[in-house]
Amino acid sequence: MVTHLKKKRLRLYKDRLNILLDIAQTINEDHTIDDLLSEFEILLREELEVGKVLVFTLSDNQWKNLLISGVTPEEAGMISVEKDLLQYHTIENITISHPPNLKGFDAVIPLFHRFHAIGYVLIGDIEEEQQGISPTIKHLKLIQIISNLIIVFIENKRMQQALLEQEVMKKEMELASRIQQQLVPSDEQLPQTPKLEVRSFYHPHMGVGGDYYDIFRLSRYNIGFCMADVSGKGIAAAMLMSNFQAVMRSLFSSGINLKSLIHQLNARVNESANNEKFITLFIGRYNLLTRKLTYVNAGHLPPLVFDNRKKHLVHLEKGCIGLGMLDIVPSIEVGKITVPKGSKILAFTDGLVELDEGDQVESGSDEVEQIMSNGESIDSNFKDLQKVIDHLLEKGSVFDDISLIGIEFK
Repeated sequence: MVTHLKKKRLRLYKDRLNILLDIAQTINEDHTIDDLLSEFEILLREELEVGKVLVFTLSDNQWKNLLISGVTPEEAGMISVEKDLLQYHTIENITISHPPNLKGFDAVIPLFHRFHAIGYVLIGDIEEEQQGISPTIKHLKLIQIISNLIIVFIENKRMQQALLEQEVMKKEMELASRIQQQLVPSDEQLPQTPKLEVRSFYHPHMGVGGDYYDIFRLSRYNIGFCMADVSGKGIAAAMLMSNFQAVMRSLFSSGINLKSLIHQLNARVNESANNEKFITLFIGRYNLLTRKLTYVNAGHLPPLVFDNRKKHLVHLEKGCIGLGMLDIVPSIEVGKITVPKGSKILAFTDGLVELDEGDQVESGSDEVEQIMSNGESIDSNFKDLQKVIDHLLEKGSVFDDISLIGIEFK
């Protein structure tokens, strides 16, 4: 025979089960977070007769108020999760001895996911003088179960949104990378003459990069070339470099004085970078008839010139400070050399020679100099350099963009 007490318990269990089913259905219908929190508030206040509700959740390593009901924002703002709630690891009835900042609440419900606290629920009654068992105490376990379901749903929702945002960002980065690849000239786009053989290599560390190189005809007998590197990496460096490329193309001509060009480029970099970044640059102008190379090295790694007859390696160091370091470049020294027949030149960025070796960054160009000094063609040298770069990438030693241009003067 079913007693009255058993019937009452069965009815209570049935009511609780129905509540859980309603919440589960709401979650499965993929409502918004605001809709779900609204349903949760109505359930607590109308179905379970809970007067005060505060829900804290951990988001981006910060504790935030997810729901405030029956409590003023000022009262909620006085509660610190770190100071007032992290000490609770199980459901606690705090009606007897209220901690100072939790006065007015009857219970603390901690919420855990994979053994980590992801939320806290504070609940309390509005009518303290009511008779019988307080609703907040009677429904503690049910509220904890519902709260866990909702918090986990919200975390999953946030993770899903984060994944969608990452996918959008990934596609935007891929598009930016393709656009930048089109701005960087390939070997086929570089000027090739019977007297010059040109090779290039480009590897942005983060899909897009702050390296830039170019080789172009300035006139019938003059070839201009440059290698530049923006401080930093990523989108900001790539945007500055794209702007710099356009400026370079518009200003660099066969007749312009290199000192004047450097001053104009420095002014443009200052306008674009707002003193937040700088650019190192090597720029040269080569005359095919006289074999004269005029250059300025603006804080860049010195390109290597190898005289194949004398087996001698020269570093092109003359120049000035990097662009954008000062409002006005104080002193510029223009370098001039006559390039011997059969010589080779290699310009590169520091991603090739500054490497991550675990607990320290090592810098050195010995291996690069050895490859360039072996008397082989520039094409052969680039194949050897490619092997070195592939090995460094496989080791994970590379942490910056890598760019190379090589010219063989036949």
